Amino acid sequence: MRVRYSYGLTSALLIGGAAISLVTGNPAGAQVAQNDDSQMARVVPRAGAPESFADLTAQLQPAVVNISTRQRIQVQAQQNPFAGTPFEGLFGGRGGNGGAQQPTTREAQSLGSGFIISADGYVVTNNHVIAPQGRGEVAEITVTTPDGTEYPAKLIGNDAASDLAVLKIGRPEPFPFVKFGDSRQARVGDWVIAIGNPFALGGTVTSGIVSAVYRTTGSGTAYDRYIQTDASINRGNSGGPLFDMQGNVIGINNAIFSPSGGSVGIGFAIPAEIAAPIVQKLRSGVEIERGYLGVSLQSVAGDLADSLNLPQNRGEFVQSVEPGQAADNAGIRPGDVVTKVGGKDVTSDQTLSFLVANTAPGTRLPIEILRDGQRRTVNVTVGKRPTEEELAQSQLFNSEGQAEDDPSGSAGRGDASLAQSLGLQLSPMTPRYAQQLGVSAETDGLVILDVAAGSDAGNKGLRPGDIVVSANYREVDTVAALGSIVSAAQAAGRETVLLRIQRRGRPLTYVPIRIR
Repeated sequence: MRVRYSYGLTSALLIGGAAISLVTGNPAGAQVAQNDDSQMARVVPRAGAPESFADLTAQLQPAVVNISTRQRIQVQAQQNPFAGTPFEGLFGGRGGNGGAQQPTTREAQSLGSGFIISADGYVVTNNHVIAPQGRGEVAEITVTTPDGTEYPAKLIGNDAASDLAVLKIGRPEPFPFVKFGDSRQARVGDWVIAIGNPFALGGTVTSGIVSAVYRTTGSGTAYDRYIQTDASINRGNSGGPLFDMQGNVIGINNAIFSPSGGSVGIGFAIPAEIAAPIVQKLRSGVEIERGYLGVSLQSVAGDLADSLNLPQNRGEFVQSVEPGQAADNAGIRPGDVVTKVGGKDVTSDQTLSFLVANTAPGTRLPIEILRDGQRRTVNVTVGKRPTEEELAQSQLFNSEGQAEDDPSGSAGRGDASLAQSLGLQLSPMTPRYAQQLGVSAETDGLVILDVAAGSDAGNKGLRPGDIVVSANYREVDTVAALGSIVSAAQAAGRETVLLRIQRRGRPLTYVPIRIR
């Protein structure tokens, strides 16, 4: 699924804001939210679709604001093209820096939407609206209210994992504000309205319905769980609210699915049930801790489900386990299928990452797994999730190092039947292969010498230099052994075989390959 954040117009991370008419709070007595029940009773019909969204919009718009940032971005220094010539001094390179120009900075802006959640000026938006771009740093954040008044904003707290941020603005008079609702009550088909600033056109209101609840995009992140709506959300809507017909904020507009960059009727909002507790912690300065197992996962779907002979989209497959982390300490192994966490089913709508991330570190959880066709339960003491920066560095490190192509250059091409059925030319491991591939001399398995063009193995990324360690959970060190496993799978009516692949610099990975 191709998902885009609803970025704005001035750069890859620029978000459009919202400019709308201002309504003051209650001038007498205690302030109430714009979407307080007593206020909504006057403008919301009790049943059916409204003839117009005008009254509801007029009530809610005043709490939606525009957010902009000014950033300084460091530009990579360039070598003086005249270095070492008589013209060097005319084009920089002074100061004994070997002809290199001094690093420079440029200014950039980002624009986005947000909404006020308290009379004293706390504002909620997406983290990517106010986050620095690349090597940039944010010099200032400005919140613009619907009458055009600009307020310098202070960043109270931000959280990259959930893509949420809380700002603070101030003035003597109270601000109009809105409240979070209960997104768990949202149903497919319910009316919703989105308020924001698509394409920097100014305050824009769009209406639609809830298209799906708890939609996952396949990113595998801790909070890959969204309300999907067909209310038009475009670049510039990020951080703006998604309201139900009672005026409750049930989502924060966050991303779109779009081949073209514009709305195709598929937008995603962070559900209030996820956002509200995180916003409260950010507002209070409480550290956000999330659970962590230390596993890489793959959905049990398509060829993988077939190779395991399991139902589609039930459970998640453990590709690798980080040494010393919670899963490793509990005895979870690569090749296990996690079916339940704390008594809750693991499904495409309720992923393992989501269930664990929303569990406090230190909690002891029963986790049900399938191993070699047998169900068993292991008790895991949940660890603390690393920061997004630490996770990104770990993933970058694991992706470094490439196996050398066709290391032998002279060996035989293996069994012709496997070349036909799997599209692979294979050879048993030898000391020479082990040396050239940078693995231990004791490593067993089959070295891939060639991958047929257009084969399922090639389409799934296998390449010369990879090592087939096992097939359908059985270790293989001869071509004949792999051939027997493939033949047995065919005899059982299976269309795929599950290979475990070793590639230098990367963890062992399971790959389901279709039998041709």
